[in-house]
Amino acid sequence: MQIDGDSDVYVLHPNIKSYALKDVGFQVSNAGNYTLERSVDPTSPYNKNQMLKITIAKDLSGFKMATTNASGNRRLNIFKGPHAEGNVEQYHFILQNLMDREILKKK
Repeated sequence: MQIDGDSDVYVLHPNIKSYALKDVGFQVSNAGNYTLERSVDPTSPYNKNQMLKITIAKDLSGFKMATTNASGNRRLNIFKGPHAEGNVEQYHFILQNLMDREILKKK
């Protein structure tokens, strides 16, 4: 997966474990998939104007990732705009945590 504006491509880590997903805050949906929603606003994790949303299949076979507005109905490019620098830094911080926990890796 690749976020709009990002030059990096991410894939699921081959060592991914379901307990690691729960440890970093993924929730299990009604369908059994793992979902994570995090604000990319560096000033407050409660400001949900721009969100990183990740959904991993229940069998850990694939995933979707997008940056969206608060309601999740519109994709955003966090690499553009007046707050891009801080938002991108927070985005990379979140993804680095997922890579450190062997959930994602750069392709």
